[in-house]
Parts: sequence; structure tokens; C-alpha cells
Amino acid sequence: MKLISFKHLVIGLCMFAAAGMALALKPTAKVSDAGPKVDLETLIPKTFGDWKIDETIAPLIANPEQEALINKIYNQTLTRTYVNPKGERIMLSIAYGGDQSDNMAVHKPEICYPAQGFQILKSPTISTFSTDEGSIPVKRLVAGQGQRIEPITYWTTVGDAVAVSGLKWKLQQLKYGLSGKIPDGLLFRISSIQTDDAKAYQNQDAFTRDLLKAMSPSGRQRIIGNPGTAN
Repeated sequence: MKLISFKHLVIGLCMFAAAGMALALKPTAKVSDAGPKVDLETLIPKTFGDWKIDETIAPLIANPEQEALINKIYNQTLTRTYVNPKGERIMLSIAYGGDQSDNMAVHKPEICYPAQGFQILKSPTISTFSTDEGSIPVKRLVAGQGQRIEPITYWTTVGDAVAVSGLKWKLQQLKYGLSGKIPDGLLFRISSIQTDDAKAYQNQDAFTRDLLKAMSPSGRQRIIGNPGTAN
């Protein structure tokens, strides 16, 4: 019978130890279970500043397959269209999940819009959105379907930080995982039907600032996290 070499024995022991460590460090406590429960319907005001809900235009609605997947991954979703006295309209969509896993990426605009038959006319680029609490990174892109041109701004949060880059996302997950916690998070998306994307982004930023000003400090933190930890 061939004896197991010392080298293979050491490798085997290391693999066994690594597997045990991974199991021991596997996060089990959801952050969402420890704090106040999120209710997007009450968290986001229906009127604020010059904006009110417009029932005549609905934001992008997912097809049945996407809708089923979104409902499986997220605890809550909110979609509204707002209008101001100038007739400018902003479409708002928020998806909140108590378990911020990699699966939540399916709701990102560069993925969900093409699934609805849109083309990505301008690929996502990272920009900066300034708030009274500080600046956060956002992604901007333009989608189109026929004559409909839709500039989009969005960001995602993992726990208490905005994370729009893949690296930041992973680092945030790791930070919580090492403490045995599973972070919650959300995707915040605003868009408008407009051919001038530069002007659209200005309107979207103004809309979002008005929205944040109308929210409580805890509500703002839920939406934009802690800007000091954003990236």
C-alpha cells in the first residue's frame, strides 16, 4: 500500500482547516433583523418640494420572468413617477433586500433594461452626486427603445455604504462577513425620458436632492448610507 506523502498530508490538512474556517466565519445574523424595519411606501414621501406623484406614466415594469426573480431576491420594491409644475417627470425605482448577495445584481439597469428589449446606448460610467451629507458615487447610462431615450442614474448600498464598483461591493460584503453579519442593501434608480442626457442628469440630481431634504435623517441614511464610506 502506497504511503501518503508528507506534502500531500499537509495540503490535505490545510484544505480541511480552510473548510472549517469558512464554515465558522459564515455570516448568520442579518443586519435587517436588528434595526427598524424598512417600509419603502412610508419611507419615500409622495409629495415633496415641487414634486408629486404622476399616475399617467409608469416606470419600467419587469416581464413576468424578471418580476418573479426580483420578488424572490428583494424584500420590497417601489416604483413611482413624479412630475413638477414644469411638466418634467422623473421615474423612481427602489429595490430593497435584507440579504445583499451577488444575486441582487440582476436588478441593475445595464442588466434589467436589455431584458425588457432596450438597448444600452451609452455604457455605465461612474460619476459623483453631491448631497448635504457629502458626495456619493453613482452610475449613469442611457438606454433606448425605438423613439424612447432614457438617461438613468443609480447607485447601490451594501450595509451603511454606497458601493457602485465591484471591488467596493466585495469589500463591504467581506467587512460584514468577518463580523458574522449579513448586510442589507438597496438599489436606488431614477430615470427620465429625454434626449439631452446632460440636462436629464441635472434634473435627476435636483429631484434627488429635493427628495433627500424632505426625508428624516434616518431615512436619508437608509437611502445614501454614510457618504464617508462610499466608493
